[in-house]
Amino acid sequence: MVAPPRLELPFRIRFDECGADGMLRDSGLLRYAQEMAWIHSEAAGFDRHWYATRGLIWLVSGAAIEVDRTFQHGETVTVSTEVVEWRRVWARRRSVFARQSEGRSEGSASRAHIDWVLLGRDGKPVRIPDEIMAAFPDVPVAPFRPVRVVLGDVPSAAEHRQLVVQGRDLDPMAHVNNATYLDLAVESLAILPGPPRHWTIEFARPSGPGEALTATAWYEADGSWCYRLAGSDGRDRFRAALKSPS
Repeated sequence: MVAPPRLELPFRIRFDECGADGMLRDSGLLRYAQEMAWIHSEAAGFDRHWYATRGLIWLVSGAAIEVDRTFQHGETVTVSTEVVEWRRVWARRRSVFARQSEGRSEGSASRAHIDWVLLGRDGKPVRIPDEIMAAFPDVPVAPFRPVRVVLGDVPSAAEHRQLVVQGRDLDPMAHVNNATYLDLAVESLAILPGPPRHWTIEFARPSGPGEALTATAWYEADGSWCYRLAGSDGRDRFRAALKSPS
């Protein structure tokens, strides 16, 4: 089955998806993009059962999110998804978020590039099956560089918070959902800068129920805000950098 190269659906912003200001949280964009990726995969004949019977699963490894506008409760947002590049074990998807009334004008939209990595039964990356790539025949194979967040040394003025993974933080894979990590990062910010703001985020390792985590946040000299979430073993679970171009 050949999938439509680009899939687009409307989402009405729910009350519980918004913050105290009535605006959609940045994590909402990531949640919509993740849901659209699964819908697109199912449209091509690859649902969760198909992957489960083969011992395969897609995980988000990193994302670049450009929040150039925000959306408020009750608005309808058109969300698109398309696979734009393959790289052996990775698939890069692109999503655009725009008010339904404004069509596909990207000048008034927010955007995201999300890198997905395919894992096998042993949790290690595996080559994307030919039948998946055949379902998206126009997507090029390219040596793109997966999104990475390289953070500098933690300054003495950095803020630290202790967290414990709660049941509400988990998704159907029984680990902390990618969008939840972004929510945790935003909670460490004193003030979230208004748009435009650009996130670069990397998901290093999964976190499970009851796991103790340490969040560390600081500002770099160039004004960018950095965030690191590590487990009790000292290894990073999540890294993020936030820049406000304006």
